[in-house]
Order: sequence, then C-alpha cells, then structure tokens
Amino acid sequence: MFWEGIDGMENVFYNDIYQGAIVIVYGPPGSLKSGTVYQMLSSYLRRSDEFGMYLTLEESTISHLRNMDSLGIQVPENLLISDYSDIRTRFEGEDDHPDFLDMVDGVIKFFKDKEGDNFTCFGLDSLGGLYSLIEVEKLRSKMFHFFKRLREYNLTSFIIMETPRFSNIIEGQGAEMFLADGIIEMGPIEHQHDIHLYLQVIKMRSCAHSRKKYLIDIGEDGISILSPVVN
Repeated sequence: MFWEGIDGMENVFYNDIYQGAIVIVYGPPGSLKSGTVYQMLSSYLRRSDEFGMYLTLEESTISHLRNMDSLGIQVPENLLISDYSDIRTRFEGEDDHPDFLDMVDGVIKFFKDKEGDNFTCFGLDSLGGLYSLIEVEKLRSKMFHFFKRLREYNLTSFIIMETPRFSNIIEGQGAEMFLADGIIEMGPIEHQHDIHLYLQVIKMRSCAHSRKKYLIDIGEDGISILSPVVN
C-alpha cells in the first residue's frame, strides 16, 4: 500500500486507494506536501519492482533531491525525478513547440510505452507551477483532459497544490478538486506561540479512512504521523 512508508499512516488509512486514482495534496508553503508525496512514492517503489515518475516544476531536480535528503527520504532507482528543463530538453529542435501540458503528456506516454504496466505512479509538484507554464485559455477543459489521460494510463497520481498560508482557499480555478478522486489537506496549527503541522483526508473514493486532523513530524527516517489534533 502507498501509505505503508509513513509511520502512523495506518491510523489515517484503513485500506489502500485503487490503482489509477488521482489524489490532490494541498496546503500552504512549508506544510510538507512535497515531502509527504515523495515519501509515499519512494517507499512504495522501494518495496516493489514497479516504476514511477516525480515531476517537479517548482525547483530543479538537484534542489529537490537535496531537500528530500535533508528530510531523511532516500531515492529508489525505479523513481524517475524530472524537472522543467528535462521536459523542455526532450522537445528541443522541434519547429513548433507543443503546449507544455502536451509536453508533459508526451513524456508520460514515452515512459508508459517503455515501461508498460510497470509504470504505475506519478507525482506532480505543483499544479500552480503547471498553470504558470500553460496558456490559460480553456484551462478547465485542458485539466479535465489531462486528468482523463492520467486515468487512461492507469497511474496512481498525486498532484500538489499550493494555498495561501493559514487559509484553505485554493488559488487557481479549483475545478480539479471536483475531478480528483481524493483530497488531502496539510497545514499549520498555532499552539502557544508555536506552529505544528497536520494532515487531514477530506475525501478518498473507495477507501476507508479517518476524517480527523493528525499531527505530523519529521524524524531521522522522514515524515511520521502522530496523534489526532485535540481541540
């Protein structure tokens, strides 16, 4: 299961999500969204012979790996890390560059053709970064098509979205929340002049789960889930 790589996550999820589900993980900067998604993907792939892809549009591959290493999260060989420059490089020399969303789809298709059913999971960091690289005209229909393609590829996908700090208002169009199969909220809680971070599952189709907010922490082995938040 995807959740087995994070200690304490068994208290949040009681069974696994189905293959091909699209899960949005949203929250403000610094709420460990990227680390949580990356740890789920990397730990899952370390336990299997499958193949996965993590596309980071917020930073370079080197910067992302440095940040994950600082969290104690290791990189399995069967998880491909790609960034904006990698995607653009694959289309160099073409007279008419396609829309960046089509480029992403083309790269995913390339590895799906190469790896076949072994290519099972995908992470995108982040949706806001993707918005900044594509034309906003007909954005809703473009994202509907993109999500449809991810399902056709049968990829369990984790899509990261950024929100303003201390707010659950999601920047952008918001239609993706209705298209997604699952939504995980992450954010800060102020407590006696300190800030704690929490994780809460808002929805997850075909999956039994808790609806409580759980405190999260970082240790030597990465992210772990602690006790429920007490009001």
